[in-house]
Amino acid sequence: MSLYVTELRRLAKRRLTRLLLVLLVLGLAGIATAFSFSSHKLSPAVVAQAQAKSDTDYRQAVKDWERSVAECDAATARGEKTEDRYGPDCGRQWQPQPEMFDPKWNLPYQFDFRGEFATFIAVFAGAVALFAFLVGASFVGAEWSTGGMMNLLLWRPKRLAVLGAKLAAVLTALLGVTLVLGALWTLAFWLIGTYRGSAAKVTSGVWQSTAISGVRALALVLAVGAVAFALASLGRHTAMALGAAVGVGVISEVGIRIAVTMAGVRFGDRYVLSTYALAWFQKQWKLIDYRSCEFAQGQCNPKEMLITWQDSALVLGLGGALVLVAAFWAMRRRDIS
Repeated sequence: MSLYVTELRRLAKRRLTRLLLVLLVLGLAGIATAFSFSSHKLSPAVVAQAQAKSDTDYRQAVKDWERSVAECDAATARGEKTEDRYGPDCGRQWQPQPEMFDPKWNLPYQFDFRGEFATFIAVFAGAVALFAFLVGASFVGAEWSTGGMMNLLLWRPKRLAVLGAKLAAVLTALLGVTLVLGALWTLAFWLIGTYRGSAAKVTSGVWQSTAISGVRALALVLAVGAVAFALASLGRHTAMALGAAVGVGVISEVGIRIAVTMAGVRFGDRYVLSTYALAWFQKQWKLIDYRSCEFAQGQCNPKEMLITWQDSALVLGLGGALVLVAAFWAMRRRDIS
């Protein structure tokens, strides 16, 4: 049996892997189920009810306005000051208009697959990426902390092959889980749109865009799993990956933001990792420098900087590659004991 297959079986049989997978499935199923109850099919009866509610609100508003004007006229006839209370000309210029009472405001929420599913792809990617991080870090971290890595190297003294097989097993498992759950996630929201919302105008172009977003989500999941694996291998413990993730998050999202703000750096968010994560999913992310506005002249034409998904691929990909190279270099050079 090959080393790769052995590692794949070892990963699948780990209790933590199975527990995390169950929690992931239950979490995603809970989100989809809860959301299905919040969406409502807009039948003709529901639309008519919303229209009737808008008409009733409009008539009531007109009655209230007429009563207010009449009270103001009466108070004016008595010689009272009414402008502060009722406004100029007793508020006649504020007569309610039918367009102020849009029936759409009275409609219940309806999920639109075409316009909203991209957001739920990002939700899915975030949940699976967390799963990938924990699985990738704990798999190799446990091998180091329990001595399993040293025992394995006695049987198979090829360090890079052993570490590579473990990484390949993690990435294969993440690939399978993401593809299967991603297909079920898409199917679930398609059914919600069909039976509890709207699945109209879903053209081949929409499906193509959805597929591209899915590929981005898959790439993120694999990258997160690989980086977590590399960090845990570098530190020989799962806690190394967790600590590094927290440290990078605090430094990037808090420390760098404070530093660039105090230094007056233009477009300081270009040095923050979350900017590139957003650009990766949104295809591009616009940074705006409001300090370039000329408020003294009553104008605001701020300068803009565009971060594209290609920029994100370069920054995040280069960072991930460096961590992986460091992990394999350390595996080759370090004393295994």
